[in-house]
Amino acid sequence: MRLLSRLLIVLFVLFTPVSAFAVNPDEVLADPALEARARALSAELRCMVCQNQSIDDSNADLAKDLRLLVRDRISDGDSDEAVLTYIVSRYGEFVLLKPR
Repeated sequence: MRLLSRLLIVLFVLFTPVSAFAVNPDEVLADPALEARARALSAELRCMVCQNQSIDDSNADLAKDLRLLVRDRISDGDSDEAVLTYIVSRYGEFVLLKPR
């Protein structure tokens, strides 16, 4: 019984999906409210390299560049809609995980 319990625990740990975000500590904004906005916007934007991942989840260099661009625009005072409009104007509607 004890062996079976341990086996079940090991299997549970091995097969439980782990959600790992690709956002590096050096990308995080100091203001928690601005960082929350950046994370929410990053979750809406498609990694153009991975295509089925958001830039928040992707480790691709382009995704990192887009995450930094989102944070720069937010830090400059852009609204969420203005950030999305800016990025869509450069990359097209396909950059949105849920196109308008």
